[in-house]
Amino acid sequence: MITLYKLRFLLASHGFKHANKLISHGQVLKLVLLPCLASGRAVRSYRKDINVVSRCKAVKGHLSLNSFSTVTVSRLCWKCGSSAELFFCSSCNVIQPADDRANYFDILNCEQKFSLNTQKLQKRYVELQRSLHPDNFSQKSSKEQEYSEEQSALVNKAYRTLQKPLSRAVYMLELRGVLLEEGTDATADPAFLLELLEINESLAETQSQDKVSAIGRSVREKLKDLTERMNSSLNKGDLLTAKELLAQMKYFTNIEEKVKDRITEDC
Repeated sequence: MITLYKLRFLLASHGFKHANKLISHGQVLKLVLLPCLASGRAVRSYRKDINVVSRCKAVKGHLSLNSFSTVTVSRLCWKCGSSAELFFCSSCNVIQPADDRANYFDILNCEQKFSLNTQKLQKRYVELQRSLHPDNFSQKSSKEQEYSEEQSALVNKAYRTLQKPLSRAVYMLELRGVLLEEGTDATADPAFLLELLEINESLAETQSQDKVSAIGRSVREKLKDLTERMNSSLNKGDLLTAKELLAQMKYFTNIEEKVKDRITEDC
């Protein structure tokens, strides 16, 4: 359990002069603890791929699973003028420029749902990269080489996003207009934050490999449960609950990364 002394130290280190008053009013949890916890690498790496706005739009009501649609654009082949598919022309089979508006689910030809068959996802990814890889276009025109690089990069981005539950959830919520906040989550449950602090503190202080592994197993179980609840919420169109679950997934994913780092260090 984190001590009041440690809370006061955290407050002082963040420039808060009235530590005792903040602690007594419970404000410490939202002013200090969240910034200390919200630094997960999984979310940071995902934010390199997509722009995440600094404020979250309010979401009212529920949306159905199919309430968003893929951007469908009629494209003509840049070379022959015929109808072009997402990657190649249906007539002359020449590679097409990447369409940044394309939905990642359509790019990887999978169902637009949170619960994905990751083995099929990987198989589709490998198939696409075999067809689109720049090495296949080394003898083609400079334009085709450029398009190959663009398409291959887009497929990589789509695969990285959909492969992991956390980044997949972020993407699906963004498709529905629920944008991830930067920084702290002002609505986080104080009890939940204390639980996270206790786990982080135990992980930081223990020297036992068995204890580190036990923390890892516990966190994975929590992430498994959150993943199942996220799938249910998205299927129901309950975006508000999905957003809350996403925040919890982010924090536990961060702890999971710390556990992996500790295990690597101890090996």
